[in-house]
Amino acid sequence: MEERNLQAIDGATLMGLYLEPTRFCVDTLLPQGVCFLGGASKIGKSWMVLALCLAVASGGRFLGYTTNQCGCLYLALEDSQRRLKTRMDKLLAGKAAPAGFHFATMADTIDNGLFDELADFLKVHPDTGLIVVDTLQRVRGAAHGREGAYAADYREVGALKAFADSHNVALLLVHHLRKMKDDGDPFNMISGTNGIMGAADTTMVLTKEKRGDSNATLSVVGRDIESNDTVLQFNKETCHWENLGDADWF
Repeated sequence: MEERNLQAIDGATLMGLYLEPTRFCVDTLLPQGVCFLGGASKIGKSWMVLALCLAVASGGRFLGYTTNQCGCLYLALEDSQRRLKTRMDKLLAGKAAPAGFHFATMADTIDNGLFDELADFLKVHPDTGLIVVDTLQRVRGAAHGREGAYAADYREVGALKAFADSHNVALLLVHHLRKMKDDGDPFNMISGTNGIMGAADTTMVLTKEKRGDSNATLSVVGRDIESNDTVLQFNKETCHWENLGDADWF
């Protein structure tokens, strides 16, 4: 007999179920599932996600938010070990690297073994709650036949979401923005089609009015969080992004 995927339940049954609450790596900001961080080239995305990993692995604060300590895997696929060490020296400022922080500078693509690699890592490090892929483009596979751009974006991000959900981790994908600016909605600047944002649970976009500005705005929207816009400033001495407050108030 052919197996069917539709398994319906009634509302009363759903209300009687105990479902684990959503797990947050960073309270009110970064829940489990697939999250995007988009930003222009050289705006400071890699500094931000490295600081995020170090904060979560150590149980420290990130942008003023409370983190829930867990293991982190950072796929720094556009960096070398030398560059990563230089950044860590700056961010840690003499402190020891947290034990739960791991990184790699090479990984397979989505259609050529990435999920097997990540699953094997999680078996060895089951405390891992955050995986960062910097950048998404480095792990994307080839298009399937005559598949359109939207379908390809939705399929790949959907596969990443399925992996994150099945392993109860936050999977943060660093991505680029289009060079064309959209004054009405920063999320329209995400490179690719709407299939990327449509399949993601949380989307964050880091923008500046001008490249030389010291301040930037972090716009966040998601299924399990409240939408907000926060003004950040990159501290050139510590190389940490600092939270200056709500964008409307600021």
